[in-house]
Amino acid sequence: MFSTILSTAVVGIEACPVQVEADICDGLPQFCMVGDLSREVQEAADRVRTALRNTNITLPPRRITVNLSPAHIRKEGTGFDLPVAAALLAALGILRKQDTEDVLIVGEIGLNGRVRPVNGVLQTVMLARELGCRRCLVPRENAGEGAVVREVQVVGVETLGELITCLQDGQACAERAVRPAEWMAGQGAYREDFREVNGQHAVRRAAEIAAAGMHNLLMVGSPGAGKTMVARRMPSILPGLTLEESLEISRVYSACGLLTGKEGLVDLRPFRAPHHTISPNALAGGGRRVKPGEISLATRGVLFLDELPEFSRNALEVLRQPMEEGRVTISRTSGTYVFPAHFQLIAAMNPCRCGYFPDRERCRCLPGEIRGYLHRISRPLLDRMDLCVETSRVEYQELTDTEENESSRSIRGRVEAARRRQEERYRGLGWQFNARLPSSALKHFCPLGKSEAGIMETAYERMGLSARAYHRIIKVARTIADLEGEERIRKEHLLEAIGYRSLDQRFWGG
Repeated sequence: MFSTILSTAVVGIEACPVQVEADICDGLPQFCMVGDLSREVQEAADRVRTALRNTNITLPPRRITVNLSPAHIRKEGTGFDLPVAAALLAALGILRKQDTEDVLIVGEIGLNGRVRPVNGVLQTVMLARELGCRRCLVPRENAGEGAVVREVQVVGVETLGELITCLQDGQACAERAVRPAEWMAGQGAYREDFREVNGQHAVRRAAEIAAAGMHNLLMVGSPGAGKTMVARRMPSILPGLTLEESLEISRVYSACGLLTGKEGLVDLRPFRAPHHTISPNALAGGGRRVKPGEISLATRGVLFLDELPEFSRNALEVLRQPMEEGRVTISRTSGTYVFPAHFQLIAAMNPCRCGYFPDRERCRCLPGEIRGYLHRISRPLLDRMDLCVETSRVEYQELTDTEENESSRSIRGRVEAARRRQEERYRGLGWQFNARLPSSALKHFCPLGKSEAGIMETAYERMGLSARAYHRIIKVARTIADLEGEERIRKEHLLEAIGYRSLDQRFWGG
């Protein structure tokens, strides 16, 4: 007898439909699985057979063939166990054809018949909605993330026996369905707050500008000056996530298995801080089974690289294309994978290996060692850092001052106001932030007056700026103007933006 069950294969962060076909016929006893399968999918035959036996269902001694179609898509992971079991149950006549119509099934099965969680359930349920399925049966632990898709009934099952009950009895299935999750913006809370940052007024100002325009920020300073402290508080001054942004982040996290328990959508902006020993593949994504890397896990949030010169040169150069294009493209013989990369880069570094340059009373590094350390960062990458600011040593009076510092909530209010101005200005144009403003649109959206143009000409010649650095200065000036509610870029906005390039000139030269 022949049967078919709808399931999915997660390829990168996308879900593709897969038909699990089962046929039981006369012949030598054999359990054969075909369809371009990985080793773990082939092993599903043994897991399913044993799980069925422990659920008091014995497969007959006949020829069993299971095909996962289409054959050109590589099937990986353990999420096909449950649909294979359902297809066999339908082929045995235990399930009727109408029981499995318009139903999508994914899940791993243990030898005792218990259903275990899998990755990619969110995009699986979203695909089920596109295909017009009325119901999705998923592991109980994954039901929370699937339930955010309101148009599909998501049912969490814990055992193979529950799967059979849900498919045979529509009423029992409806009772086990997970209540659709409600999306509420800003329902999470950040533990860190800018109120805890003492002193560092210039750095706080640069952080606010960076957040307002989605600009990249580089902090240079001696150890213990508060660079990491500021970076970890950056998400707390960014605007709350929209539903669309949350779905984009959650799809990436679901594909990587980072949505756990009854958690639905990610409700806080990501903060990723990989160690400097990270490989280029782990940063950009890839691997034998292609998955998103740290760049994509930081999308719509912050990617923080501490001790920037300690990262390998190859890893740092991987950042350049995603920073410009907002996506990571990985090409393999099996296909091309595209992951989102709308992240904000925050980096921190010491000015030399010991960390105390240019304080020659404490720094013992030779001039050649300092140059070598600084030039681990290439000029093209440095040009992509919109703001470069120095963190100075916190004075004792600032450290012990009893006056309360400005909170993240207060700063976020100004950032959100500036973001609203940008969204209104760029509505319908394909970008939202000043940092993403194409160079071709600068003359229209960031016109300079005669005196401002003269300032930029002088800065361009004296500082030996590249065209990219020139454009980024203007974008930062546009953000400063937005923070102050100004329609045009003024001289003071431009001078402040140029000032954030002076540290670049001081340490790396023209």
